[in-house]
Amino acid sequence: MSFLPTRFKRPRLLIVGCGDVGMRVVRLLGGRYRVFALTSRPERALQLRAAGVLPLIGDLDMPSTLGRLAGLADAVLHLAPPPAEGDGDPRTAHLLQALGRKDRVQCIVYGSTSGVYGDCGGQRFDETRATGPRTGRARRRVDAEARLRWYGRAFGARVSILRIPGIYALDRPGGHPRERLLRGTPVLDTNDDVYTNHIHADDLARACAAALVRGLPQRVVHASDDSELKMGEYFDLAADLCGLPRPPRITLEQARERLPPTLLSFMSESRRLDNCRLKKELRLALRYPTVREGLAG
Repeated sequence: MSFLPTRFKRPRLLIVGCGDVGMRVVRLLGGRYRVFALTSRPERALQLRAAGVLPLIGDLDMPSTLGRLAGLADAVLHLAPPPAEGDGDPRTAHLLQALGRKDRVQCIVYGSTSGVYGDCGGQRFDETRATGPRTGRARRRVDAEARLRWYGRAFGARVSILRIPGIYALDRPGGHPRERLLRGTPVLDTNDDVYTNHIHADDLARACAAALVRGLPQRVVHASDDSELKMGEYFDLAADLCGLPRPPRITLEQARERLPPTLLSFMSESRRLDNCRLKKELRLALRYPTVREGLAG
């Protein structure tokens, strides 16, 4: 029996949370990695195999099912969300416990959220700004980031954290504002409106792939495009491009009375993300530099 020298073997990549963005990453990699994907749904196995991915059945909420992850991969792309409740992320804790049983992982890329900053009053800032989460959802992401950075320092792994704003794409399930426009969901009046940030799903997949190769150790990167629009302006633009009526405008006080808490939380935080690290360190040239290009298809 002959074995290939290590330099000729494809590195192993484990994708945790291999949904829409994860599948876009798989297509981008074009066979450069041997790709595994953790899934808690056995019915997804056929879809993953058809894409050239080896499925591993396991559940981040059940640590006993994660034993096969130890020593499996050279790199990990972690796109799984935290639980819906609590201030911590036990799923990330369980993943790192499994990976830490055998020291093989050299690189971890984690898809976090720009929501970790909380409301920034519309300020434009880079990744050196301190986090200030205002929601449980954001606090769980901060906890996951801290665990991952600790793991990187303790085990010598290169951890890249991508802080991601709103993801959109014409072919992404629920990823186009057309559905919200058709429902007639209102946006805030100009005086109450907030700055929002976006990234096209294809550019996000390219950022993930770039971070696997070029991400710096324990480094945060804003995975955001160049748009600087308020939320109402974004939906007005989408409506114009789709040939639909622009959404109605309401005050923040009216929004508090009429809109669900989750949607209201997005309307209560305003920030503009500087993406220089994305372009300079990851050397990513955005295919969709603003939402105008992305929404136009």
